[in-house]
Amino acid sequence: MARIDLDLAHSYLAKPRRDEDYALLPLKMTFADGGAYALLGPSGCGKTTMLNIISGLLRPSEGTVCFDGADKTEASPQQRNIAQVFQFPVIYDTMTVGENLAFPLKNRKVPKAQIKERVGQIAEMLEMSHQLDQRASGLSADAKQKISLGRGLVRPDVSAILFDEPLTVIDPHLKWQLRRKLKQIHRELKLTLIYVTHDQVEALTFAEQILVMSRGKVVQTGTPEALFERPAHTFVGHFIGSPGMNLIPVSMMNGVMTVAGQRIAVPDDVPLRDGELTLGIRPEYTYLAAAGEPGVVQARVETVQHLGAFRLLTARLGEHVLRARIDLEHVAPEPGSTAGFALLGGHSCFYQNEELLA
Repeated sequence: MARIDLDLAHSYLAKPRRDEDYALLPLKMTFADGGAYALLGPSGCGKTTMLNIISGLLRPSEGTVCFDGADKTEASPQQRNIAQVFQFPVIYDTMTVGENLAFPLKNRKVPKAQIKERVGQIAEMLEMSHQLDQRASGLSADAKQKISLGRGLVRPDVSAILFDEPLTVIDPHLKWQLRRKLKQIHRELKLTLIYVTHDQVEALTFAEQILVMSRGKVVQTGTPEALFERPAHTFVGHFIGSPGMNLIPVSMMNGVMTVAGQRIAVPDDVPLRDGELTLGIRPEYTYLAAAGEPGVVQARVETVQHLGAFRLLTARLGEHVLRARIDLEHVAPEPGSTAGFALLGGHSCFYQNEELLA
């Protein structure tokens, strides 16, 4: 495994002049040896560009890529000793499952006994031990992608294993199993794993550190807990969570907050500067409360959705949508009625120019 240091930018244009001309804006990033990382963001944000620069499939237009302190910017994927798993299965249909898994090791002339042991270990982890003698051509797309994952994992000497949305073709139930398996494999084998996805559930359940990307920029790096509890940018608050964070423009003046024309007293334990801010609070922490209490706004309830273990209330606060998750034991207000919602407390975040205030 290796520590990977990036100090680079990338544009597909010959002479980039504006931020919009860059697929990756200038960044400095370190992936620690043995870490599990996810690159998370919407399509076109630069995730796959970064992954291909790390692997050597793409040379950055500016800057360097270093592995364990050695400059590898001009090195090929083979010279970097990288394994990469792509969105769709890359396997040999004419070979058996076992032969496919063994191929990267045979190619490097690993002794047969070691190949057999390693293939058996990876097959057991992926629950494919009973399929080792089956031809790959007759297997489902799910099983073929498991083979592709196994081919990426089978080499114990790689600098890093890169995954480019590898579970796209996988059945939803099997996705959950494979995410759990990848996490288990990382714990057992201590591999450096970098995983590209636009699916926040995949990122949150797999990675130790998540890089949230938007418009060619890494807007926040942190643990799943940090990204959920204290998003450093309004984009992270909006993108992480289902539904995302409530983001409401507010005005502060002399300890009084104005929200959609309503003047609200601010509790003493919520210190704030005066000015135009954005209040962010998760639906999970937006509670029903009595009107007139500090930090409570009045909003008109539009819908009440029953979602199994909880209900999701959608309300209208001036021009803005406000969502709250309500436990089943609490009585939910009827659509069309007005209810009080507590917006201020220990989980409230405040933003200025999209950045979190300390």
